[in-house]
Amino acid sequence: MSILEKIIDHKKTEVAERKSLYPAKLLEQSIYFQTPVVSLKKYLKRPDKTGIIAEFKRRSPSKGDINPYASVERVSIGYMQSGASALSVLTDTHFFGGKNEDLTEARKFNFCPILRKDFIVDEYQLIEARSIGADAVLLIAECLEKEQLAKLARQAKALGLEILMEIHSREQLDKYVPEIDAIGVNNRNLADFTVDIATSLELAGELPREAARVSESGLNDPQAVVELRRAGFDGFLIGEHFMKQAEPGKACQEFTRQIERIEELLDGAIA
Repeated sequence: MSILEKIIDHKKTEVAERKSLYPAKLLEQSIYFQTPVVSLKKYLKRPDKTGIIAEFKRRSPSKGDINPYASVERVSIGYMQSGASALSVLTDTHFFGGKNEDLTEARKFNFCPILRKDFIVDEYQLIEARSIGADAVLLIAECLEKEQLAKLARQAKALGLEILMEIHSREQLDKYVPEIDAIGVNNRNLADFTVDIATSLELAGELPREAARVSESGLNDPQAVVELRRAGFDGFLIGEHFMKQAEPGKACQEFTRQIERIEELLDGAIA
């Protein structure tokens, strides 16, 4: 059984338990449930922003602990001060050490799009995402059938949420539906967690133009981000590279500065 299969099996059991403990009707009483969302798609396309979706991530199944005692408040504010376009918050507890409260904490201190990064397999998780203050959710093509993904996308839209659909192969583009706001290419193979940034570059020209285009995983080189941006990508989801530093916000700020320097040099050379 692959890591992804283990995660999905556990997630289905976890969702069933949460449904009994926190019924959907209870979640709908949250103060965040009727609050207008901040558009992830619009922020990723803003020219005054970096396109970076900076992620709060405590651990991963492949790397173990990354930054287990990090402060959501300090890290999220640091990310936004560095010019990040959006935040991503991992809410899976068992495999990634996150929790729903992390996203709500980030929501309290930041006006920006916040992506709930989790493994969504049930409409209940969309209601949950809205109740904790998320603006967008991740739908992973690898672990959803085409009809299931389409149904979840429609349900997310009905709740006011934006959707980042994640793929890592050309074939998974067949699952794209018009409700998708952003399409992400995961450079990490979800079966064995190996990473290859060439995946994004190979698929760049085939991604739907109406959706914001995002490259995910393994982005630890500013030069690679510049290359991806010039290939047509709007967003760059980066977590582990920042989170493994003592001060993730400062790491994000320095990364952004390096991107700007490289682009200035390239623009100067072209001129």
